[in-house]
Amino acid sequence: MEKSFLILATLLGLVSVAVATAGTATFYNQYTPSACYGNVNEGTMIAAASDALWNNGAVCGKKYTVKCTGPTNPGIPQPCTGKTVTVKIVDHCPGCQGTLVKKILE
Repeated sequence: MEKSFLILATLLGLVSVAVATAGTATFYNQYTPSACYGNVNEGTMIAAASDALWNNGAVCGKKYTVKCTGPTNPGIPQPCTGKTVTVKIVDHCPGCQGTLVKKILE
């Protein structure tokens, strides 16, 4: 019985669980100084966290894979490509709606 439990526990440890949350992204150009890194340029694949994720800055440096799934403003050209990108949290956007609030792309 112990051996069966150990095998089951080992197999469950190998399973990766991914959690997806729908949210809204918005965009703005300037991000320095950022709440996480001050005036250090962290590149272009970056994001700011809303209050829901911020957790007193504990989210700084964490990376998220995001995918644009559709437009929020019909009639306006949309950047959605159907592909995923990985962004790094470098800033906080207090009061902003959504989960990941800004994404700056090259």
